[in-house]
Amino acid sequence: MSKIAIIGATGRAGSRLLEEALRRGHSVTAIARKASAAPARNGVTAIDVDVQDTAALQKALTGHDAVFSAAHFSTIAYDKIVTAVRNAGVPRLLVVGGAGSLFVAPGLRVIDTPDFPPEYKAEASAGFAYLNALQDEKDIDWTFLSPSAEFVEGPRTGIFRIGKDDLLVDAAGRSWITFADYAIAYLDELEKPVHSRQRFTVGY
Repeated sequence: MSKIAIIGATGRAGSRLLEEALRRGHSVTAIARKASAAPARNGVTAIDVDVQDTAALQKALTGHDAVFSAAHFSTIAYDKIVTAVRNAGVPRLLVVGGAGSLFVAPGLRVIDTPDFPPEYKAEASAGFAYLNALQDEKDIDWTFLSPSAEFVEGPRTGIFRIGKDDLLVDAAGRSWITFADYAIAYLDELEKPVHSRQRFTVGY
């Protein structure tokens, strides 16, 4: 089993990644500003780190097989995390992406549609820039998993579809995925890599 670090492990996506990793027998280092405030659990090492502190983050990441980053794009610069991962010698970086950079039609991304919520524009724009920067990354084996338009609480079903760069929409016209099923898709990718140095997406 792998030794995994999860940046942002106390958030909604990060906490589901942690749960899924433990379910599969991986050991997890939970990294967040107040990671140690969560109840102690077998298989989890909690480390309090301000991810803006690259040296501290590098130290926390050293010795891991892979890093999941569930940090908000608008609050942490791309180079802070990537530099820490690179200097720590971690071979794989798996980024929790956003749906804004997915296509809804040829040449038209979700973020550029007329009804895109303005309150999410900054985060989506930062996520798009992060993805663009990753595509020039030469040293790290990265993956960027975009959720569907609605990234929500809900059951762990294990039933979903995988896509590439286009927004997935179900038969009822809804684009959505639960945090729990997103975590299944991403741990599947960790264990059996298919999207090395690529972005992909998951939805119902």
